[in-house]
Amino acid sequence: MTLQYRDVTLRDGLQLAGKPLPTARKVRLVRELFALGVEHIEVGSMARPDLVPTLADTLDVVAALNPEERDRVWVWVATPRHVERAAAAGVRRFQYCFSASDSHNRANIGRDTEASLAAMPDAIAAAADVEGSVQLCIATSFTCPFEGDVPVERIAGILTDPRTEGAVDVVICDTLGQAHPSEVRARVGLAARERAGLGVVYHGHDTWGLGVVNAAAAADGGATVVDGALGGLGGCPFAPGASGNTATEDLLFAFRPDWLTPDSFGEVVRLGEELTTTLEEPNRSRARSGARSRAKAFPWVLPE
Repeated sequence: MTLQYRDVTLRDGLQLAGKPLPTARKVRLVRELFALGVEHIEVGSMARPDLVPTLADTLDVVAALNPEERDRVWVWVATPRHVERAAAAGVRRFQYCFSASDSHNRANIGRDTEASLAAMPDAIAAAADVEGSVQLCIATSFTCPFEGDVPVERIAGILTDPRTEGAVDVVICDTLGQAHPSEVRARVGLAARERAGLGVVYHGHDTWGLGVVNAAAAADGGATVVDGALGGLGGCPFAPGASGNTATEDLLFAFRPDWLTPDSFGEVVRLGEELTTTLEEPNRSRARSGARSRAKAFPWVLPE
């Protein structure tokens, strides 16, 4: 299967941003990314608005999209009630997320991992009521900021838990960006084997500079989708030590999907620059730096 791309700027990318992005600009960004060729977008979260205020308008963004666009956007949820509220607003793609480590799950969601697993059948049932789809999203699939290394047996136990039946994809998250390629290949491969027939999404961060190579390892292990955020924005407010997501620009430049051309790549770079400037955040994309270099004979370098 051809590797696809999901841009998570509007969820993970904005979690730690110091400034909000207007709702209308979020809607326009969804449409700009789709027009360029990006296949999927994580458009927001049902997290408490007092904890993550930059995502408080998620349902307003969804309401502004047409049905075809809604069918390609995902919303982060952590409880059956989240699914019900989002479904009432028109959401049909739900990323049900919890952490493999109890400590991070308590910090992030307010309960242990077992409680999140126990609630997943109700979340899947609520999505089924609106003919929606649910992803099984496993945060801290490699390391936890409070417990350290997460045993692979912990991931295997979640993947084989019958309460996760009904999910359409598995999302393996390197929440802290501390994994190395052989680990990524192995754990993504485990998900691909244990949940054969489902899609496997790899969600990586670039904390140690391995974002792109880890995404390549994930593809080798059987990932069907990789996540990225414009300008390398992002990070978890409940994961000390995590930096931004792997930059969408870097992933696209490295993997060169069929729809990417020097011109469309330039537009992606410009979107990342505009967004990070608006938010007054650093642009961490290495491909963006290359695109702004003086190597003018190289077709991927942007004109002045």
